[in-house]
Amino acid sequence: MNDPRLLRLAPDDNICVARTTIAAGETIWIGGRDVTVPVPIPTGHKIAVRAIAAGEKVFKYGAPIGSATQPIAPGDYVHTHNLKSDYLPTFARGANYEA
Repeated sequence: MNDPRLLRLAPDDNICVARTTIAAGETIWIGGRDVTVPVPIPTGHKIAVRAIAAGEKVFKYGAPIGSATQPIAPGDYVHTHNLKSDYLPTFARGANYEA
């Protein structure tokens, strides 16, 4: 069982979602151990349940949502600074875009 401030959406997810903002320095129970959160985790954002290696898939809702771009420790904030989408964009605005 994880800290009640966290929501694990599927049993195999390697992240949880913060139900409330968790301040830097707070201790949470996650992945079967106490972990001190290094940076604030905003409400609705992702936090690592366990260590995630660079290149490893990140799972939310029981499905991969991207890959880690660097090692992620248990309790770390998981966001665009350490996670990349593995999906191609459906459209893009660029030099050839006409409004």
